Amino acid sequence: MIRGASYTLVFDGNCRICQRAVASIRRLDRGGVIEIVASQEPGVRARFSSIPSAAFDEAMHLIAKDSGATWSGAAAVEELLRVLPRTRWFAPLFHVPFVRVVADAMYRWVARNRHRLGCGEHCSL
Repeated sequence: MIRGASYTLVFDGNCRICQRAVASIRRLDRGGVIEIVASQEPGVRARFSSIPSAAFDEAMHLIAKDSGATWSGAAAVEELLRVLPRTRWFAPLFHVPFVRVVADAMYRWVARNRHRLGCGEHCSL
C-alpha cells in the first residue's frame, strides 16, 4: 500500500495491454495518488471483496480509499483522467453526448479481444 495514495487501481497483471496502460499511468502519476496492484497479487481479491471475483478478469477497477467508491472499465478510465494532473482536461469529454456509450463499447471490445491485440496466451483461456 502506498502512503498518501487516494486510489487503488486493480488490473490484470498477466495482460500485456494492461501492463502497458499501467506503465503510462505510473508515468503520469508523479504525485503518487494511485496505488497500482495486479489482481493476481496475494490478498487483493480478499481486500476488495465487494468486487465479484470474475469482474477482475473483465475490467480494471479504480477504488477510492476514502469512500470505497469503485469505477470499472471505461468509468475507471474517466476517473483516472480526472485525478491525474496532466490528463484532467480529457475527463469532461465523457460528458459529451454518446462519448460514454462509445467508450464503454470500445473498452468492452478491447477487453474481449485483448488476446488478439497482443495480450498473451493466457487471455485466450
